[in-house]
Amino acid sequence: MLYELAEALGFPGLLNLFRYITFRAGAAVMTALILSLVFGPALIAWLRKKQGKGQPIREDGPASHLLTKRGTPTMGGLMILLSLTVSTLLWAEMKNSFIWPCLLVTLAFGAIGFLDDYSKVTKQAHAGLSGKIRLLLEFAIAGLACWWIAQTTGTTLYLPFLKDMGLELGWVYIAFAAFIVAGFGNAVNLTDGLDGLASMPVIIAALTFGVIAYLVGNIKFAEYLGVHYVEGAGDLAVFCGALIGAGLGFLWFNAPPAAVFMGDTGSLALGGALGSIAVVTNHELVLLIVGGLFVLETVSVIVQVVSFKLTGKRVFRMAPIHHHFEQLGWAESTVVVRFWIVSLVLALTGLATLKLR
Repeated sequence: MLYELAEALGFPGLLNLFRYITFRAGAAVMTALILSLVFGPALIAWLRKKQGKGQPIREDGPASHLLTKRGTPTMGGLMILLSLTVSTLLWAEMKNSFIWPCLLVTLAFGAIGFLDDYSKVTKQAHAGLSGKIRLLLEFAIAGLACWWIAQTTGTTLYLPFLKDMGLELGWVYIAFAAFIVAGFGNAVNLTDGLDGLASMPVIIAALTFGVIAYLVGNIKFAEYLGVHYVEGAGDLAVFCGALIGAGLGFLWFNAPPAAVFMGDTGSLALGGALGSIAVVTNHELVLLIVGGLFVLETVSVIVQVVSFKLTGKRVFRMAPIHHHFEQLGWAESTVVVRFWIVSLVLALTGLATLKLR
């Protein structure tokens, strides 16, 4: 919005800064952060008043959670969605064809998560929407967004570590990309089980993909690095900036002991946002590295369920895997910080794929 205004005026004086993606990305970070810090307390107070008992806590989860987390309000993802959306609309180039499908996925997944959270809070039960209905909605939205994106980027799956090389998959690519988007929405959702556990890895992944989007969207950098050039992808760095600012603002209130949980409203939206950015930049497989922590959490649940059904035995003391380490005696803060470190290492590994070609 502000870019179009500056463009209409001819970018005079200081408004010339609006030409630069790096300036607008930094401004998006600060705008989203300030909005979260300003409106966060009022939103949390409103959620606490409306929800009463707060988010229902899993009876089969760690026993300590029943004491330390009971009464904490959920749906704090509304704070993230508000600051992210406003900041993006202010600082991104609205004529960019990639901003809108990414916003569509983020807000639509947030709406699905909101319905799920609302069902849990009103019923005071851990089970929310039907899993089948939720997955159907997620794949429908992800499929639509990925089809929209593919009209510009094509249907080639590009391979990391190989110089601008990919596999032309046709319609299979749309299904695969939709799986990545919906899968990461649920992966972040599974990871969001401890105070601050999902927030920082999402911020780290968003920072990483902000860099990737900027490089992929710049023809000179793309040619130098041997990655596929995607015209217009650079402006997603602004979207990533807004995501970082919104995440940092939320983390201010979600740091232990959390004053609010993001709930499915936030976790589904954040995971979907990361997935859609990966699709736009043709770095879907790199997302599996950068977001490896989320992949690990998801795999731990799958392994636990399959093992128990086939053998009657559990591989982990509790799944997702962050609860396993809690059961081993690790303090919650220890699990969170160590998982942050793992996330940072994986992000650096993902960035290294840009040069190892």
